[in-house]
This record gives sequence, structure tokens and C-alpha cells, in this order.
Amino acid sequence: METLDTTPDEDFLRLDHQICFSLHAATRAFNGVYRGALKELGLTYPQYLVLLVLWEHGELPVKRIGEHLRLDSGTLSPLLKRLEAAGYVERRRSVEDERSVTARVTDTGAALREKALGVPRRIASATGLTLEEIRGLRDQLTALAARLDRVDPDAFGCE
Repeated sequence: METLDTTPDEDFLRLDHQICFSLHAATRAFNGVYRGALKELGLTYPQYLVLLVLWEHGELPVKRIGEHLRLDSGTLSPLLKRLEAAGYVERRRSVEDERSVTARVTDTGAALREKALGVPRRIASATGLTLEEIRGLRDQLTALAARLDRVDPDAFGCE
């Protein structure tokens, strides 16, 4: 059985052996499927993710939305602006702390949720996986992300 210690270095430099590339390719494929599924809603995949968070949690500070989605404010602010321009989200400054901005779904955004109900089932069907396999894969990826989050990136400098 091959291990990290017994696998030749040359094998690690093959593109088809890179887990990061497999994840990248799967992400691109997912984005394409989502693009089609979300087209009728007039949403991009990142906008859909923002709405998922707000539908689930209600009004939130923008910082908390970013934490849920692993996005910084520089990426999240333009998404929220576009969702606000479309009438799906409303942003407002906190009365207690004027530096803090919260976002909430509008009535139009709440109505969009009803139209989006079929999206997850269509995406799940497109994977060709069973629900049990999807949940297992999701759990593995969540665990992988948690492990990688604990790694010090500076520990991987070139020798």
C-alpha cells in the first residue's frame, strides 16, 4: 500500500494526483450546473449563497454573513449591493454602532425563496450520487476544510 513516505516525489507532481485540482475541477463543474439552475431566478451562485444564509438566519451583520460564507467584506459588499439593487436585500447601519451594517431579506427576496426551493434537489440529482453519498462527501469536505484551517500557511515556505 502506498503512503506519503513511500510514494515517489515525481508522482506527487502529476496534475491528476492533485486533490486541490480535483476540488477545483469539481467546483467549476458545480458552478456550471448552478449557473443553469439559477438562471431562471436571475441569481449568480455567490448571490444565491448570500440569500441562503439570510433565509436561514434572518437579519445579520454583514460581518457574520462573511463568516458563514468565508468571504471578506471586499467580496461581500458588491454582492449585497447587487442584491439590494435587485430588491432582494435591504442593508442598514446599526443604530448602536454606525460602523456595523446589517442585511435582511426583503419581501421580494423572501418570495424568491419559494422559487428556489427546487434548486438543491436539481443539483443533488445532477451529481448522480445518493443522498447518503452526498452527505458523506459533504462531511468529508467539511472535515478537510477544518483540518486545513488549522494549518499554519507560513510553515510551508520553500526550503
